[in-house]
Amino acid sequence: MNALKDVDFPATKDELVEAARRTGGGSEEIVAALRAIPPDEYTNKDEVARSVRVDPASGLGLSPAQRAEQARKGGRRQSQHLRDAPKPPVQEELDG
Repeated sequence: MNALKDVDFPATKDELVEAARRTGGGSEEIVAALRAIPPDEYTNKDEVARSVRVDPASGLGLSPAQRAEQARKGGRRQSQHLRDAPKPPVQEELDG
């Protein structure tokens, strides 16, 4: 089930969090990930997914340097090589 299936974009962070709670498709992990994104207006699900920070402990096949860079830069400012990294489970749920 897609946590953001009923969201009308553009949407703010608060609207995204509320939509994930309301649909019931947002697990606690999804809701927590959405709470952690920058307070911004998002134009589509891809922007939301790129803004979700990945837990550095999750690995995702990234080197320690890549994980550190991703943690520092987060969301929309990620360099291309980090955007091409395997999708974290949160992003797979958002893409659902």
